[in-house]
Amino acid sequence: MSSSAKSHLNKKVFISASAIIIALISYAALLPQHANDVFSITQASIIENGSWFYVLTVAFIFFFVIFLGFSRYGDIRLGPDHSTPDYSLPSWLSMLFAAGMGIGLMFFGVAEPLMHYLAPPTAETGTVEAAKEAMKMTFFHWGLHAWAIYTIVALVLAYFSYRHGLPLTLRSALYPLIGDRIYQWPGHLVDIFAVVSTVFGVATSLGLGAAQVNAGFGYLFDIDVSVTNQIIIMCGITGLAVISVATGLDKGIKILSEANMVLAIILMTLIFVLGPTLFLLQAYVQNIGNYLTDIVHNTFNLFAYNKTDWIGGWTIFYWGWWLAWAPFVGLFIARISRGRTIREFIFGVMFIPTVFTLLWMTIFGNSAIDLVYNQGVTSLGEMVGKDSSVALFVFLENFPYAAVLSGFSVLMIVIFFVTSCDSGAMVVDMLCSHGRNDTPLWQRVYWAVGIGVVAAVLLLAGGLSALQTMTIASALPFAIVLLLAIVGLIKALRVEAFKQESQLITAMPHSGNDKNDSWQMRLKNIVDFPNKINVNKFIATIVTPAFESVANELKENQIDVKISTVNGLSLIVDHGEEQQFIYRVVARKHSQPDFVTEEDDEQDYYRAEVHLLEGGQDYDIMGWSKAGVINNIIDQYHKHLHFLHLLR
Repeated sequence: MSSSAKSHLNKKVFISASAIIIALISYAALLPQHANDVFSITQASIIENGSWFYVLTVAFIFFFVIFLGFSRYGDIRLGPDHSTPDYSLPSWLSMLFAAGMGIGLMFFGVAEPLMHYLAPPTAETGTVEAAKEAMKMTFFHWGLHAWAIYTIVALVLAYFSYRHGLPLTLRSALYPLIGDRIYQWPGHLVDIFAVVSTVFGVATSLGLGAAQVNAGFGYLFDIDVSVTNQIIIMCGITGLAVISVATGLDKGIKILSEANMVLAIILMTLIFVLGPTLFLLQAYVQNIGNYLTDIVHNTFNLFAYNKTDWIGGWTIFYWGWWLAWAPFVGLFIARISRGRTIREFIFGVMFIPTVFTLLWMTIFGNSAIDLVYNQGVTSLGEMVGKDSSVALFVFLENFPYAAVLSGFSVLMIVIFFVTSCDSGAMVVDMLCSHGRNDTPLWQRVYWAVGIGVVAAVLLLAGGLSALQTMTIASALPFAIVLLLAIVGLIKALRVEAFKQESQLITAMPHSGNDKNDSWQMRLKNIVDFPNKINVNKFIATIVTPAFESVANELKENQIDVKISTVNGLSLIVDHGEEQQFIYRVVARKHSQPDFVTEEDDEQDYYRAEVHLLEGGQDYDIMGWSKAGVINNIIDQYHKHLHFLHLLR
């Protein structure tokens, strides 16, 4: 990469975060028991005294995201008004799903429903009610609330980056509250926190995943389950992640995510067909009904009247885990979501993956419970209680072609971990590079290898569980930062609403005095498809004099105005501390419609399109008279002044 790209590195964040990570893994490696004690006490204290805060925070996020999806703000685009999504819907869903939930589904798809069935919070163990409650609580932990947390973090980052041109890093979420101080140490500290949280979150998950891959290899190839083998597996996964992250988002990460989505659908379909198919269809419908029926009750349930350790070990743990992962997953989702509307974004990120996740949990979870409850495979429940990493493979032993299914599952787990590792490395690299993704190769490799090294050191030192606890504890300060960011988002969306309202006032008519304003000329302009030379000539001979006339008149009224030729021809009116007015005309290329037949067989034509500060307005002024252009500028300026009036 060129030397200019190297200058994008934020050394304050990069060096500080690296130092903190090295210090923490040294502490966990040299004093593992002490670290475990400290972090365990911290976690117990948070559960005892702060569980109400976690519950209220997640509840607020959940209902706020649903409100945004149905509100008038849903039409706002994450980017300029003329932008389109960078990725197709299947690619987009595959990438966000692989980063957000893929690993957990492989690890907990069988284990969690069975663990709830064997030790439900309120029902009697081994009963039908226990089975219903097990699936309901599994849905609750892996459903809409988890994706709502990812959604709001990603939405805040994507909105401020793509709509307002701020860096695609966590600091930008605080811009409405602290302004330009995001570029100083307050902003650096937020990004440092996000880097440390992401590295330990991904590294911890990588370590847990190595245990599951090792268990799978043990069933397939009779390989010993040991720390040494898990380190070897971890090195292999890290190596694959380095290759993936080196090829970039549009190749390695995208291709792996799409491939794993296909594999996940195939595996889920096989279990569905080979298992109790009709029962699973019925259970899925009923599970959704039970989940939605009790969603408000479970959202606010703290078991205040019947004290239990269950909520701390499960619900609060999950809320903390999703919050701790939110900087990583949220930034990654934001990175791949440019060009979508807020409504499309919310329904795509929150609801579509939830439907798939709950279907997965039903097929694997209900099938596992059916094996224990109806078919007497008690060994499955016993193995889950001893080691949850082998739950999936013990479960698959009860199906035809068990070895093939287990091999298929191991392949999926490896790819899921590679996609988590490489996307995590990409996110951390962006946090250390002012939100840029055109960074030198060594930076991406540094973080991919770094995540693997952190996981390996912690696994060797026995400190993995301690750092997992630390990751959960880090969710507390992040929850506070996130709530402040939501306040900033609300303020910014109110401004957007005022802007939209200002666009609805009646526009002034054209003069009609110029021959170019006649209906014949207007019709000719509509059906004409000019080339780039003609459009540029129009901008030079008609639009430029119109801009100069308006600029001279504004200067007569003591208003600061300038004309710029950067990215088109722009008229920029400055209003001091209030938002400036920009009217830009850009020559944009389009494909000709099928009914047009040109003698020279040109396939493209150009339009003189109007762009405002928010982006392209999707209308063409090519062929207008000077008076028509001036009147249109005044129309838009009138709307802008009304927008500023609404803000005051």
